[in-house]
Amino acid sequence: MNENLKQVLMPLTIIGTFGVSLLFFARTITDYILKKKMIEKGFVNDDTQAIFKRHTEENKFSSLKWGLIILTGGIALIILEYVPYERESPLPYGIFAVAVSLGFLVYYFLVRKDLNK
Repeated sequence: MNENLKQVLMPLTIIGTFGVSLLFFARTITDYILKKKMIEKGFVNDDTQAIFKRHTEENKFSSLKWGLIILTGGIALIILEYVPYERESPLPYGIFAVAVSLGFLVYYFLVRKDLNK
């Protein structure tokens, strides 16, 4: 990899990762504080409880999704280690995209199967 490109991408990657982590942390904390204040002030009725339950149900399979995506992406990277390709070839991007897409498809079929029970 070009040394100048490394000098640009490394700080961007580190700052981006830190920023996204900080965003998720802040969102979790603010959601908690909001729910706590709503409960303390007595604003919790059937409608708000339904919103809280819906919010947790939407994330029910989140870990499965990200686990499958990371697994298939990792498998693609392992395969790329053993597949010969030229430096300017789009082959690595294609293999990685297909693997991640397969992860999404497996996730979709597993969730659909579970929801149909």
